[in-house]
Amino acid sequence: MQGREQWATRLGFTLAAVGSAVGLGNIWRFPYITGEYGGASFLIVYLICVLIIGLPTMIAEFSIGKRGQLDAVGSFAKTASSKPWVIGGWLGVITSFLIVSFYAVITGWVMYYFFSYLFGNVQQVETGAVGDFFGAFIGHEFLPVIWQIVVMVIIVGILYFGVQKGIELSNKIFMPLLAVILIILASYGLTLDGAAEGLSFLFVPDWSALGDPGLYLAAVGQAFFTLSLGMGIMVTFGGYLSRETGSRLPGTATRIVLLDTLFAIFVGVAIFTAVFTIGMEADQGPTLIFVVLPEVFNQMAAGGTFFAIFFFFLVFIAGLSSAISLAEVSISFAIRQFNMNRKKAAIIVGALITLLGIPSALSQGGPLSDFLIAGQPFLDFVDLITDSYFLPIGGLIVVLFVGWGWRSRVAFEEADFKNPVIAKLWLILIRFVAPLMIIIILLANFFGIEA
Repeated sequence: MQGREQWATRLGFTLAAVGSAVGLGNIWRFPYITGEYGGASFLIVYLICVLIIGLPTMIAEFSIGKRGQLDAVGSFAKTASSKPWVIGGWLGVITSFLIVSFYAVITGWVMYYFFSYLFGNVQQVETGAVGDFFGAFIGHEFLPVIWQIVVMVIIVGILYFGVQKGIELSNKIFMPLLAVILIILASYGLTLDGAAEGLSFLFVPDWSALGDPGLYLAAVGQAFFTLSLGMGIMVTFGGYLSRETGSRLPGTATRIVLLDTLFAIFVGVAIFTAVFTIGMEADQGPTLIFVVLPEVFNQMAAGGTFFAIFFFFLVFIAGLSSAISLAEVSISFAIRQFNMNRKKAAIIVGALITLLGIPSALSQGGPLSDFLIAGQPFLDFVDLITDSYFLPIGGLIVVLFVGWGWRSRVAFEEADFKNPVIAKLWLILIRFVAPLMIIIILLANFFGIEA
């Protein structure tokens, strides 16, 4: 049996968790959902959801891993008095495996755009034709797979070196770099002609938008997706905590949530100031960063190429950091379950993830575009089942397990609350508020209510 790895420092653990949270959920998903649901109105509800559901659930996930000192499945099995709870661990492993398979594909798209801007290819596209440029790439018979493989090689290469020399070290580089680039982009956005309109959209609420039920569903879903909850990541990361570095979980989780939220807001500032500068609408949907923003960059009088290169590098690093965390869930499981060493587990799991991702890479207009599951292209189907069902179910199991499956004394001890009032408030949130909200989300998704 391989010895269990641990984080070298609490800072390394915090940055790795932030690296997991700050990914495509912040830079791809957050802006387009915010744009679709009224800007500041969505932001207010989202922040509330993060505070009363996201943060308590994150503390619960860390506590499971810290108490179990194993991977997601092992930690559930070791800390559960009743074995059915282990379903939460298995679901986390399956969910993260599925998500990283298409995450690597989308990160490959981002990497392609970065190099296309670096070598001047996108700048030569005629106004209004970026959609065709993007469609020709994702519909190519093998190019999306090539870029997906490149991304997976980088991911496996980092995970090959382990927790301290791989995940922890890479995030000590990635996170400060992301922060610097994002501050540069947001600062530049504030100098644009559309800065005032963009800031107004993001920070001045349209209260009528709060009457849309879909806004609340989207806010809860985004809170789970962006904080990497229900994916087994935070349980796995908690399992690498020693009893010393694992103390003060509430404070650590709060810092992670705060940094993740700040990243999302800064991204919103950078994107919406640019979008409104050339008079485009904010509600552009998932194509926002691949079609709409390149059109914006190409039409900016000055600095468009500079903005684009930095932006896509930012998105690439963010996507890579999240994908590393997602893949680690399966690798950690494989190391324990099959008694593998890390290097072998990283290569085998990475190869399997790559194979599963190929249908996603070829499903967006490519050779497998006609291969539909439940009427959805392969990538969209995997995204749908993980986002709409697996993540909320996984999160529900976590809060019910810690809230009701553990004695309150044990839960407080593992989470290491110092203030008894805050500890009791946390227990109320994971016992009643979070489960209720998650069940509402699941029912809404099941009955097809649009979010």
